[in-house]
Amino acid sequence: MLPAATPAVRAARPEDAVALAALSRPFVSSGALRERPVSLYAAQAADFVVTQAPDGTLEGCLGLRVHPADPERGHGPAGVLYNFCVARHRQGCGAGARLLSAVLARARAQSLGALFTATTGDGGLFLRHGFAPASERLAPSSWVESLDPRRNARLLARIPRPPSR
Repeated sequence: MLPAATPAVRAARPEDAVALAALSRPFVSSGALRERPVSLYAAQAADFVVTQAPDGTLEGCLGLRVHPADPERGHGPAGVLYNFCVARHRQGCGAGARLLSAVLARARAQSLGALFTATTGDGGLFLRHGFAPASERLAPSSWVESLDPRRNARLLARIPRPPSR
C-alpha cells in the first residue's frame, strides 16, 4: 500500500470560503472555534494558509491577522493566529505543523515582532514552536477586547528576545 500523499500548503483564495467554513464547523460545534460566516472567510481569505489534498479538498487552515503598531503601548506590529483547524483524519500527520510553519514564515516575511493566539486546547503544537503563556497587556488591545471570556482560552505568544548586549 502506498503512503497517503502529503497535502499541499497554499494561500487560501476567496473561492475557498465555503470549504473553510465547512472545515471549521466541527470545531465550532465543539466550542474550540468561534463561528464565522462564509462571507467573512471570503473577505479574509488572504489571512489564511490551507492544506489541500490531491483531490482538492481542504484539510486544514490557519489564519494570520496583522495588527498595526501601537506606539502608545510601546508595541510594534503584531500578528494574531486564528481559526486553526485540521480535519480529524489528518490530525497527528504533521498537517498542523506544516500550517504553523507556513504562517511563521509569513510572519517573518512581514517583519512581525510578536505573534499571539488564544487556544481552548492544550496548545502543545504552539508551545513546541516557541510560544509561551503571555499576559493580555502584551497583545493587540483590539484583539484582546474581541476575545470571549466565557471560552476560557489560554493566551500564548511568541515574542522574539531582544539582542543581548
